[in-house]
Amino acid sequence: MEEPQRCIRALYTASTVTVYQAYSPEIGLPAARDGRFPGVWKRGRMTWIKPSFLWMMYRSSWGTGVGQETVLAVEIARDGFDWALRNSCLSSYVPGVHADRAGWQRQLRRAPARVQWDPERDLNLQALPYRALQLGLSGEAATRYADEWIVAIRDVTPLAREVHGLVGRGELEAAARLLPEERRYPAGDELLGHLRGQEFGCLRSADAR
Repeated sequence: MEEPQRCIRALYTASTVTVYQAYSPEIGLPAARDGRFPGVWKRGRMTWIKPSFLWMMYRSSWGTGVGQETVLAVEIARDGFDWALRNSCLSSYVPGVHADRAGWQRQLRRAPARVQWDPERDLNLQALPYRALQLGLSGEAATRYADEWIVAIRDVTPLAREVHGLVGRGELEAAARLLPEERRYPAGDELLGHLRGQEFGCLRSADAR
């Protein structure tokens, strides 16, 4: 089945969805140990969460990027994730979605979350012809994320290294078997309708399995 151009793909359950972030060990290790971000984590800054494991691998260079040496899988409440989507604004101006650039800028200033679509990646971190979600959280959304939505935090740096090693040896099938099982997330008009004008192709809530 052909992949839709813009669709959220994620590891999720009936009540949670897993997103990925990468931090320095100063932040990442205490977060994984305690299940919450330490005091040095700056909630006043925008934080970007990614449901795509391979996009996180691309962004963090398999967990080797400076300040991104610890890759975290953050399991959060679906209610919170959905709230962020519902209250989001596109991170860039799109004619046909926004009445004008000034209107988009007003939305951007008010919205606690930003949606950005970037090319999804394969195991070789090459761009695929469809997009992966990045969700930026600021203000109220960042506070809720840190204080209310987090269910568990795991350090998946060893997984990143193992998959990277297999890819480096050309063992792509073995590497693929280790990847999180990401499925189309049920995000229809109720969550993304305000971003209409783009083809999401995602399941509606009634289609969730």
